[in-house]
Amino acid sequence: MAIPHRAPSVTFMKWLDMPPVWLIACLVAAWGLGVLLPSPAFGLWAVWAGPVLVIAGIVLTVLAVLEFRRAATTIVPGHDPSALITSGIFRYSRNPIYLADVAILSGLILYWNALAALPLVLLFVWILRSRFIMHEERRLMQAFPVAFEEYKSATRRWL
Repeated sequence: MAIPHRAPSVTFMKWLDMPPVWLIACLVAAWGLGVLLPSPAFGLWAVWAGPVLVIAGIVLTVLAVLEFRRAATTIVPGHDPSALITSGIFRYSRNPIYLADVAILSGLILYWNALAALPLVLLFVWILRSRFIMHEERRLMQAFPVAFEEYKSATRRWL
């Protein structure tokens, strides 16, 4: 029996449509907007708040990845989960990694004083929700109908 051949470009394109790639694209756009359309400094609070948000995002990501490893389930969007994670950081947010990505983007926009890039945060949240979160929640509902419904009613999507 022949194994179907998958075009390399299709696989590559699929991997391009991943949250970290969208985050990097938004970060590059934010930095570019900050350079092209410099804004007055947000103030000293932004110099401190920006890095705090970035560090918080990194910590959230690490905590979530540890929970994925503990549960021995996939972290890759679009792959079928083998477990529903409700422990650790997932007790407080159904999407801590996406929350972390938003924190990192927001923090760097503040740090770069890129006022013109602030709408990118809303665009990025919309991309995450429409391209990933809704599909992931549908998969979780199919795989764990009762448990996911209970988790969903008890735990917020973001915070």
